[in-house]
Amino acid sequence: MTDDPVRVTGGVDTHKHVHVAAALDGRGGVLGVREFPATGAGHVDLRGWLGSFGTVDAVGVEGTGSWGAGLCRSLREAQVTVHEVWRPNRQRRRRTGKSDPADAVAAARAVQAGDGLAVPKDRTGPAEAARLARISRDSLTRELTKLANQIHAVIDSTASETLRDRYRHKTISQIATEAARSRPGGEVTNPDVMAAITLRRLARRWLAASVERDEVDIDLKVIVEAAAPQLLDEPGIGVDVASVFIVSLGDNPDRMATDAAAAAAWGASPVDASSGLHQRHRLNRGGDRQANRALYIVALCRMRWDPTTQAYIARRIAEGKTKKEAIRALKRHLARRIWRLLTQTPAPCPSP
Repeated sequence: MTDDPVRVTGGVDTHKHVHVAAALDGRGGVLGVREFPATGAGHVDLRGWLGSFGTVDAVGVEGTGSWGAGLCRSLREAQVTVHEVWRPNRQRRRRTGKSDPADAVAAARAVQAGDGLAVPKDRTGPAEAARLARISRDSLTRELTKLANQIHAVIDSTASETLRDRYRHKTISQIATEAARSRPGGEVTNPDVMAAITLRRLARRWLAASVERDEVDIDLKVIVEAAAPQLLDEPGIGVDVASVFIVSLGDNPDRMATDAAAAAAWGASPVDASSGLHQRHRLNRGGDRQANRALYIVALCRMRWDPTTQAYIARRIAEGKTKKEAIRALKRHLARRIWRLLTQTPAPCPSP
């Protein structure tokens, strides 16, 4: 008789400079734990080390979207099944302590138990490009908000009445354009002169950041039109909102197999909070909060401009629901609609 080949399950605790891997046999026994450098050569060595124990069934990796992204890509290229695992249970950590080898073993055990697993995002297509574009856009948006607040602070609380009257009742764009062209003169020891100079400097920075964000928006529009142009035909969905859903879903839309999975991932699914004789559901406070925010924006736009949505909200309120509850139900419908548009061949979908 010949021995059956060893079925190996791997677990990896990822870090910036090193990864700690653990190999388990089919019964959960630890075959070995070893540290590898977080480099391309280290990823190859890690794969070879796991394969030296037998046939690798699957590998659980922490942080597939950050320090484990390169390792996840390397394992997939070698046709190895990769699961993203949640961080170890905090209660167990407090009881038994924490170490990198223990976290790697826990990741492998999570794969064997099928507990808290997710399909890692594919980062080789337009969704990853949109994610990278959104990094700079979000940074520029925060910078614009900060600069606008500083400009208004200078005008409202520091500048003279003459300077304040000059910019009164004007938008931030008008203020920045006019202030950037100004040529204040005088001694910098004069607060009024320094206020005008400060306004000019802040205005020029605001205009530069605004131009740069417009350039990012052009790039995002190209990406969205290439990845999911059907989203832009939906009421209330523009380039910015569409890019959020594309990024959240990733370049492998099949990772969210059902619309219920998408709703849970976007924080739009009701969560059972029943106990004893009380049967109720509460708001889902988890999931991708950026996608949840995007759903809320779409809901508000439709409630403002779409007659069908307005009738739906009125009907749910007439049924006894509060306005917040009606909006939650609308967000659940929108999650279903957007998931279908992103994952399936466009087909008629009933309105709410």
